[in-house]
Amino acid sequence: MAVDLKSMSRKELEKLKVEVDKAIRDLSKTELKEAKKAAEKAAAKFGFTLAEISGGAGKGAKKQAAAPKYANPKDETQTWSGRGRQPQWFKDAIEAGKTPEKMEIK
Repeated sequence: MAVDLKSMSRKELEKLKVEVDKAIRDLSKTELKEAKKAAEKAAAKFGFTLAEISGGAGKGAKKQAAAPKYANPKDETQTWSGRGRQPQWFKDAIEAGKTPEKMEIK
């Protein structure tokens, strides 16, 4: 399907762009559904659900909290996974000369 873009006006091109973007989104949704069905079928062949294979990371699945990686040297009940904002106790310990490696939970 050849479209002569050079003969089209800006308004026609913009309309075409909107239509193409919508067609791509619709096709992507359709392909995603087909891919999920194929993955579910493949998982079922081995006696699993897709959620079991993917770790339950499907729609509506709750994220699991990351395991703690660091502990406060002054209060080992205070931990941090190493993700997100650094807790104040971690910053204070670094300022006091501690290294992250020294605070790692073994």
